[in-house]
Amino acid sequence: MRIYRTITDRKIRMALVGCGRISGNHFGAMEQHAEHVEIADVCDVDGRALERAVQRTGAKGHSSLTEMLATSAADLVVLATPSGLHPEQTIEIALSGRHVMTEKPMATHWHDGLRMVKACDDAGVRLFVVKQNRRNATLQLLKRAVEQKRFGRIYMVNINVFWTRPQEYYDSAKWRGTWEFDGGAFMNQASHYVDLLDWLIGPIESMQAYTATLARDIQVEDSGVLSVRWRSGALGSMNVTMLTYPKNLEGSITILGEKGTVRVGGVAVNEIQHWEFAEPLPEDERIASANYETTSVYGFGHPLYYDNVINVMRGKAEPDTDGREGLKSLEVLIAAYLSARDGRRIALPLDY
Repeated sequence: MRIYRTITDRKIRMALVGCGRISGNHFGAMEQHAEHVEIADVCDVDGRALERAVQRTGAKGHSSLTEMLATSAADLVVLATPSGLHPEQTIEIALSGRHVMTEKPMATHWHDGLRMVKACDDAGVRLFVVKQNRRNATLQLLKRAVEQKRFGRIYMVNINVFWTRPQEYYDSAKWRGTWEFDGGAFMNQASHYVDLLDWLIGPIESMQAYTATLARDIQVEDSGVLSVRWRSGALGSMNVTMLTYPKNLEGSITILGEKGTVRVGGVAVNEIQHWEFAEPLPEDERIASANYETTSVYGFGHPLYYDNVINVMRGKAEPDTDGREGLKSLEVLIAAYLSARDGRRIALPLDY
């Protein structure tokens, strides 16, 4: 069993690299955990984004990861950079002896994800992969129902992500909408929903995908469909588009089973819209209280995710999503792209 150094006598020092769109969620989570976390350093190649981060956090600013690692006292480095940069940055951070937390997806290529896990293993540091949607109250109740086998045999699963990303979104940064750094609607915007396929339902036997770039001027797909067969025999589908008019409409999952039917919908799986089982339980009374209003498709899971990371660093818990757990959704994503590219069914697991 691998033994990691724990921090119990002081605040955990964190650094963040990539001060753009998603960094605010991380800063907010760190601020909520100010009793346990100190923001030591921030880093970005964009001077304006870096200055905003320095003003918000009071941390030391850096324009280079290498330079930051040479002087930083951080215990853990958070990567909120373009996905294609995560592998090399993770390896560099691991070699410096620091733990790594990376935003989704952990990488855009399968072999890069494997390299990240190996580098952190070899360096004796932890690799955390952010999957904050797992911590949402609605999905926690659904996960519990699956674990309790309340559905009996699960027959069919459907996931919809009907959002919108205008051309201006992709034009806002050169890396957006590229194969090397971003990935498309499946890999970037719907990554957390792809994660539900394995996390909730179980190992996948095979899948078939179609992707298309129907309206946006980008390298990658703005829309796609995925058909899935699980090892349990369950069948399912996933429908994703960033072309919904005129705004984000739906992020949902529906599970149809032998003894239960559940639909969690809303704009970002924030509303339990149908919850029915053959055998009711007292906890079913909590369903309405799990629903929440959201103005963001990110949800409110980042502070809860940080709570787990802090407890892991204190030696009080195991990671909710470490590098190996992150590989599961990356494997599904890569299989989907291989299927769409080659026009064939892809069986899992992929060849290692």
